[in-house]
Amino acid sequence: MAALADISAPKNPNQRNPAKAESKGSLDTPLSGRQRILPTFRPDPDAFGHATEAFARFMGTPQFLVYMTVFCIFWLGWNTWAPTEWQFDSRDLGFTLLTLMLSLQASYAAPLLLLAQNRQDDRDRVSLQQDRQRAERNLSDTEYLTRELASLRIALREVATRDYVRAELRSLLEDLLEAQEELRTHEETGPGSHESQRDKVKDKLREQRDRQRSPRTQQIPRVKPGHSAQ
Repeated sequence: MAALADISAPKNPNQRNPAKAESKGSLDTPLSGRQRILPTFRPDPDAFGHATEAFARFMGTPQFLVYMTVFCIFWLGWNTWAPTEWQFDSRDLGFTLLTLMLSLQASYAAPLLLLAQNRQDDRDRVSLQQDRQRAERNLSDTEYLTRELASLRIALREVATRDYVRAELRSLLEDLLEAQEELRTHEETGPGSHESQRDKVKDKLREQRDRQRSPRTQQIPRVKPGHSAQ
């Protein structure tokens, strides 16, 4: 009775057969690739590119032109003056076989030249990129060296050079000689005021040194014992 009820029950057109759905697969399941009868031919790009570039370079040499000219002359001469039974490309048909061979060669020569040109463009692009990166590195190195030289110049401004030391020593020597002359003259005029004259000369030398120094290196003036603040 249950079987008869199942048969007599109307079928829902929107209901799918689960076995059929599993056989087809769901949308989130990728289909398997179609099997090929012949294997896929994938030659090595580098080896093929080297061979085509070598052949393209050979086609652009004078040797190829000479060999091609000799071949065409021999072909035309053989099929023109050789016995009729030995000829394989009739002159009456306008050397059809030679024309087909030259057309086939031209049809293959153009793609080979384009392939060689594309590889050369790729090499030029890579070399141009490397040159640009090298130029950027050189620019950064040059900027770094420029900053270092500027910092060295700023640091060398505070360093005493040989000429500066010589000039300072010369000025000190002249001040000492002048002070010696003044002391000598004061000793000759009045021996009683020797100590006071010596103090005056020392104060004068100190003032001259303070005047010659830069504002950054000037010392704070010393206060004499006799002139203390009240």
